[in-house]
Order: sequence, then structure tokens, then C-alpha cells
Amino acid sequence: MLKVSTPVSTTFEQEEYAGESFSARTDRALHVDEFNHRVPNWSSTVSGRNARGSHHTLGVVSIKKMALTRKGIKVAVYSTINPSTGQTLAVFDEISDTALQEVIASSATAFRSWRAVPTEERRSILASVAQKYRDNASELAEILTLEMGKPIIQARGEVELSAQIYQYYADNLDVFLADEQLEISGPGTAVVRTEPIGPLIGIMPWNFPYYQVARFAAPNIALGNTIIVKHARNCPQAAKKIEETLTSAGVPAGVYINAFISSAQVAETIADPRIQGVSLTGSERAGAAVAEVAGRNLKKCVLELGGSDPLIVFDDADLDAAARAAAANRLFNAGQACTATKRIIVHTAVYDSFISKLTEHMSTFEPSDPTKPETSMGPLSSKQAAAEIDELVGAAVSAGAQVVLEGGAVEGSGAYYRPTLLAEVDPTMDVYSSELFGPVGVIHRFETDDQAVDLANDSPYGLAASVYTEDSDRANRVADDLETGMVWINGTSKSSPDLPFGGIKRSGFGRELAHYGFNEFANKKLVRNPRGQ
Repeated sequence: MLKVSTPVSTTFEQEEYAGESFSARTDRALHVDEFNHRVPNWSSTVSGRNARGSHHTLGVVSIKKMALTRKGIKVAVYSTINPSTGQTLAVFDEISDTALQEVIASSATAFRSWRAVPTEERRSILASVAQKYRDNASELAEILTLEMGKPIIQARGEVELSAQIYQYYADNLDVFLADEQLEISGPGTAVVRTEPIGPLIGIMPWNFPYYQVARFAAPNIALGNTIIVKHARNCPQAAKKIEETLTSAGVPAGVYINAFISSAQVAETIADPRIQGVSLTGSERAGAAVAEVAGRNLKKCVLELGGSDPLIVFDDADLDAAARAAAANRLFNAGQACTATKRIIVHTAVYDSFISKLTEHMSTFEPSDPTKPETSMGPLSSKQAAAEIDELVGAAVSAGAQVVLEGGAVEGSGAYYRPTLLAEVDPTMDVYSSELFGPVGVIHRFETDDQAVDLANDSPYGLAASVYTEDSDRANRVADDLETGMVWINGTSKSSPDLPFGGIKRSGFGRELAHYGFNEFANKKLVRNPRGQ
């Protein structure tokens, strides 16, 4: 069983963000280093932090936090807060600026040796990482269920998918590193080689703590880059477990480092000349902040941001299959997925029939204890997240949206929220264009193919989309017209190591997974030899 500190109920809300704005945010959070300055009567026993972030039991830290809360100051630390109960189980400090410099130096030093490690050895270590994930699947899954409420069956699935990603890059490393011989008009030879570029920083979200890191870390460790990860504040034990798993599998010191750092320290890390690139999965605001700092410092970046994925149901579609898939995809991980179906666009001829089927399937998802194997939907990540989604729904209903399936927040200390479906939503409502990060769907109707495409594209996002029709010509035509990075025909978005992942518009840029992800932070070096054979 997972060992945690004694549960202590607290009176403050958890900060929920994967990446943070790099501007001053005194209205949102206070860094741990400022505690004593802002609360002078506090006699701190929280000191001596190391490069990994020190861990504290809750007795003293909660007192500190509650003191700050009474003064109206929000606190940003790394915390395990069980969303099923609202109890805070463990907290971890941010590291000091001195410790951050040690982290960056360690990553840079490790790069010089790691890039020279033979391919066969790197391949073997990656395969060992995959095996470690599988060997420790139960413990790894329990952490996800504890920290972010993921149903245990889904948590085990995430662990397995992460193992598959590491194994995929182990299996394909030779192919991805192979020299590309160019056909040229002049004499001699021209070869493009694939080489690492150096230390990278990844800023990772809480909704898929293992999988998101694997998408970034596996290809880059395989390539020969080194990795520093700033994980989300509400999954610190998962973050530490990733590092522990990689280290136990043989990944050398400095090649992968978990660092509990602040927003300002993220900006400092990106700007450091030793860091060669940054990858972020998170919100638009976080992506814009990272891109600004990266651009100012001429650093390569990959951004995987939000999504408001449409699912189009044509009049010839298999309605049972489409309704079942729409419900499952919308409510997987309690709707907290960037590629979840959020907008369902249905032909008017089958609209009523489809709604009946969809609400029937959605109604079977009753939020309950995520530790039980029969649970299909757990809580949201926090009470704050549940309140935010409830506010969006309430505002839409007040503005005239129709409640097709009434759900809403469940009373109690947990962050449970029942599935909800809205219709008659128009562009004046926030739910029309917002990324609904919870178990709430919006349904629209259309009459022509062009109307369906226009509705689907009427979004600031462009991540993924689904098309349900028995007409393959129509499916391919519509797929061509959709403004997204990914389209699924008669299916919904599912991740696989051999499929590229990414979007366009405000869903970000760059690709992860497959060989596309391998090459994002690679130097494609041309070697031209006019006298070569």
C-alpha cells in the first residue's frame, strides 16, 4: 500500500494548473520561500530543501497554510490532496534557486556522457523502464487514484500505455537514428544524421501524470537528450515515482530529474543557455507564457494545449456505436482530457433518436469511489475544478441553454460531478467555445455537410475530431475540411505510441509520439562530402 502522511482536513483550496504564468501572481499564490516574510510569527520547521524537494507531514505545514489563508493569501506548494475526500495527505517544498542551478548543471553534465552511450545500451535501458512500469503497475496506479481520483482500472491502463511508449522507442531506436542518404545532383555524398541537442525542460499536467511524461521523456532519452521535469503541483508523488522508476531501471543520474520548481524558476530554466528546448502540456495561458520566454531566448518549444473536440454524427451513422463512443470518450477520466469529445454535432434527421441513446449511455456513468474496480468515473481533480465547471453550466443555463441531462456537483467533501448534457448553446455563451474540462457535453444539430464542418471548425482549438458515417467518401471529404491535427473516422481519439499526437490553432504546435515526436528536439545534421563514395 502507498504510505502517506496522516490525513489532515484543511481549509484552503488547491491550486490547479499544469503550467503557470511567469508574470507576478500575488493574487493567486505565494511561494514557500516567502512564508516567513509574510507571516513573521511563524516559527518555521520547514527548511533544508534539497534538489528534489523535501517532504513534510501535515501538522506544521497545514498550520502555516491556514495562517496564510486567514490573511487572504493563497499558497502554491506541491501537495497530495485526495479529490475523493478533500484531505491533504502530503506536501513538498519548491526547491531553492541554488538547488535549481545544481539541477541544471547535473543535466548538462549528464548530457555530455549520455549522448555518447551506445545505442544498444540506451535501447536496453528504455526496455528496462518499460518493464519496471509493468512490474510496479499496482503501486503506480494507486498513486494516480490517490492524487487525482483516476479510477483504478483507468490508472492501470495509463501505466501500461506508458510502458508501451518506452518499449516502442526501445524497439525503433535504430530505425529512427538511421542516417538518411540524400539523392543529390552534385558529386559525392550528402547524409542527414539525427543527433540530440541537449538538456530539455518539460512542464507536465496532472490529468495523465505518467503518460504525458512518457510522451516527452521516452523519445528524448532514447535520442540522447537529458530531461528536467516540472510536474503539476497536485501530483507530486506521481512525479517522484516516475524519477524513481527510471533510476531503478538504469537511467543514469542527471539524465532524468524531477524538480519541484516555481513559475519564476521555470522561466529562469528556459532562459538558461544550457537548456536547449522546452515542452509544455497545459493551458493556453501557460503555453503563451512558455512560448514568450522560449521565443525571447531562441529556444525550440513544443506546446500541447487545450481542445474542444467535435464529434459529428451524420444521418447514415451507426447511432448506437456513435452514442456509446461519445459517452465513453466524453466521460473518460471524468472528462478531464484534452482530446475528450466536448461538442457533439448531430444531423437533424437523427437528432432526437441520438439524444435518447446518448443520455442513456451517459446516465450509466455514476461518479463513485475510484479505488473500486467497477468504478467507471471518479471525482474531478479538486473541489475547485468542480466549482468551475458548475459555474460554466449555470451561466449557460441562465442564458438559455437547455439541460438535456441534468447532473451537477455531488454534495460532500469529494470533488464528484455527475454527467451533464446541454443543448441550444449559442456563441454568446462561454460553454460554446470554452474547453469543458469535466463531465459536461454540448450537443448541436445540423442539416448539411457544410453546416457540420462549419460548426466543428467554429472553435479556437484544433486538436482532434471524430466523424461517424457509413459513407467513406463523405468521411474522407469531411476529414479533409476539418481544422484539427487529428481526425478519427467511426471512432474517437485514442493514443498509441506509433500515432503522432498534436494540434493546430490554439491547441498548440509540434508533435509527440511516433517518429515525429522523436525528431522534435533533434539536430538533423547535414554531412556533405563532395569526394565521398
